[in-house]
Amino acid sequence: MSLLQVKKMTHYFGGLRAVYNYNLDINPGEIHGLIGPNGAGKTTIFNLITGIYTPTEGDILLDGKSIKGMRPHLIAAAGLARTFQNLRLWRYMTVLEHVKLAHYSKITYGLSGAFFNTRKRSQEENKITQKSMELLKLAGISHLADTVVTNLPYGAQRRLELARALAIEPKILFLDEPTAGMNPEEMLQMMDIIRKVQRQFNLAIFLIEHRMRLVMELSDRVQTLVFGEVVAEGLPEEVRNNPVVIDAYLGKEVET
Repeated sequence: MSLLQVKKMTHYFGGLRAVYNYNLDINPGEIHGLIGPNGAGKTTIFNLITGIYTPTEGDILLDGKSIKGMRPHLIAAAGLARTFQNLRLWRYMTVLEHVKLAHYSKITYGLSGAFFNTRKRSQEENKITQKSMELLKLAGISHLADTVVTNLPYGAQRRLELARALAIEPKILFLDEPTAGMNPEEMLQMMDIIRKVQRQFNLAIFLIEHRMRLVMELSDRVQTLVFGEVVAEGLPEEVRNNPVVIDAYLGKEVET
């Protein structure tokens, strides 16, 4: 059984059909790419699967169980983490505090432990700090742990979002344009981080990107979305050479 299955998902905003008959299968450890022109509905698909919107039709299964209509925090707790195209960070929190906060959904010391500062609380807090620093090291920003987000370079903010998403220990990670706004060197560094994350945690990854080099080098399979419909799906080289994809998307100016 696939880790994540989306079956005939369709969604309307009022009378506008944003996504039509969308299907997806992602297996453990697989990287799945989603490409398409601006306005094709890529982020809408992320928002539907992660609970920000509820699909008008169809179903979404995580580990064989339907998550359609569940609240986003419950979907995250079930094992689906994501980053956002537009950064969602707390401006006046430090880098370390962001990642530690994501760990708190799994604490067991409870209110009494927090109030009385029990030994169990101290032990868990130490473990959370250690795990958070390990994720920051993986993302290449552990030296910025005490830096407030407003003082971070843009590329480091992108890496922080990734580390924070990993803190909930997901089964599948959604990355919405993880290299948006990065220069070519930063993009290559992020590609290396994504590879390390996939190998170290055996994570399934669902990836939206406009940079074709990143998508084609990282993905096991790629879908092309146009006006809310998949017009091509297959191995990266198959999609790259598909005449429909070239006409609809790759023939236009995209980042490499």
